[in-house]
Amino acid sequence: MTRTLNLGDSLPEVHVEATPTFVISSAIATRDFQDVHHDRDLAVARGSKDIFVNILTTTGLVQRYVTDWAGPEALVRAVDIRLGAPCYAHDTLKFFGQVVERFDDGVYVVEVVGRTPQGDHVVGTVRIEVPA
Repeated sequence: MTRTLNLGDSLPEVHVEATPTFVISSAIATRDFQDVHHDRDLAVARGSKDIFVNILTTTGLVQRYVTDWAGPEALVRAVDIRLGAPCYAHDTLKFFGQVVERFDDGVYVVEVVGRTPQGDHVVGTVRIEVPA
């Protein structure tokens, strides 16, 4: 069953705990072997506070946030994001969203923000198509 979407609808806030295991395993799962995603000592030596979530994981989390809310029949047509502050190990990444555009053909644009204690980690939009 797919939900009815309306312009201005707010998505529920969702929290993702960026445990060290999550940061490392999601980097490996996306075949991102950069040391700043799995080796704390090297990440710190390169000027980072800790290891941090990679862009592929962030993109997947944004997409999942919207599709979990919109329902299993929602089709993702586009994801457009901009990274900001890092999401470090031990951070809580909080997602917020709102439907900002609605088209007659069942296409919607959802604005998404993912925020950490450092600030906005990711901002962007997800364009989805929801069958009538």
